[in-house]
Amino acid sequence: MKAKDVQKSLQSVAKPERVEHLQRFFKSGPGEYAEGDMLIGVYVPNARKIAQQYNTLALGETKKLLKSKIHEEGFVALLILVNQFQNGDSKDQETIYNLYLENTKHINNWDLVDASAHLIIGPYLENKEKKILEKLSKSKILWERRISMMATFSYIKKGKFKTALKIAKILINDSHDLIHKSVGWMLREIGKRDLAVEEKFLEKHSTKMPRTMLRYAIERFPKEKYRYYLGKK
Repeated sequence: MKAKDVQKSLQSVAKPERVEHLQRFFKSGPGEYAEGDMLIGVYVPNARKIAQQYNTLALGETKKLLKSKIHEEGFVALLILVNQFQNGDSKDQETIYNLYLENTKHINNWDLVDASAHLIIGPYLENKEKKILEKLSKSKILWERRISMMATFSYIKKGKFKTALKIAKILINDSHDLIHKSVGWMLREIGKRDLAVEEKFLEKHSTKMPRTMLRYAIERFPKEKYRYYLGKK
C-alpha cells in the first residue's frame, strides 16, 4: 500500500459540489486561519472507512499524506496514526508521538487537532513529564496551543483534571476564538465529571475569561447558575 492508493480512494468518494461550503466551514480562504488548505469534499464517515482500510500503511507513506495540502488526506493520515498508536508497542508509540510533534505545522485545522491530540499526545504523556504541553500552550502557532488543551481530554475522561486546569489557566488570555472554544469545552467536560472542580476554577477565573470561553464552559449549567456566571463578566 502506498500514499497514492489512499489518495485515489479519497478522490473516488470526493464530492466537488461540497468544496465551496467546506472552504467556508474550515476557513481556508485568503486571510483566514486555514488559508491555503485545499479540500476535495469527502464526507467524514467515508474518510474514516478509508483510514480503516489503510490502517497498516507504512509510516513513511502516512507521513506523505500528513504533509499534503489536501485537508482530507491529512485527516486520514491522522486517523491511521491514531489506530497505529493504539495498537502499537511502546517503541511504535514513541515514534508516532515524535512524528506528530515534528509535523504540527501540518496539523493545521481544529478537526485535525481534535481527532488526534487526545488520542496520541495525551496518552503518550500520561505517566511522563508534561512540560511539553506548557511549551505548546505558549506557542505562537495557533494549532500547537489547541493541541496542548485538547491533549488533556484523555486525562479528563479518567477523572484527572490537574493538567487540564493548568493549561486552561495559561490559555485564559489567548486572543483566538478557537482557543476560547477549546478551553471552554474542556472545562465543561471537567464539570460533567466533577462540577465542584469546574466551579472552583470559574469562581477564581471567570471574570478574566473571554465570553466565548465562559459560554462554552457553562453551557450545561442551570439557567440561574448560567446567568450568575455571565453576570460576573
